[in-house]
Amino acid sequence: MRHFANGKALGSYAGLTATPYSSGGVEREQGIGKAGNRRLRSVMVELTWLWQRYQPGSAQVTWFRERVGSTGRRIRKVMVVALARKLLIALWRFVVDGVLPEGATMKPTI
Repeated sequence: MRHFANGKALGSYAGLTATPYSSGGVEREQGIGKAGNRRLRSVMVELTWLWQRYQPGSAQVTWFRERVGSTGRRIRKVMVVALARKLLIALWRFVVDGVLPEGATMKPTI
């Protein structure tokens, strides 16, 4: 088991954080850094597609749908990675602190 100080450290471990490029007066984002755990990153992207399908009322999905709107397929794929990072941190907070992600619904126990 690994302990993380904060959500940023967890996102870096998963490889879901941005890779900045800064040279002189030029500052750009190069997309996600793939230096993290490849399996965790791919599982989180797949989980994110399922999350947005089965948890449509959650705050993360609302954020995603507001940002994506009716844009093209490519933008949706890029934004799902950003949503994967937000979801990873929200689920980590659920495991560590017991805080349910905002708007998420759980099945009642039998």
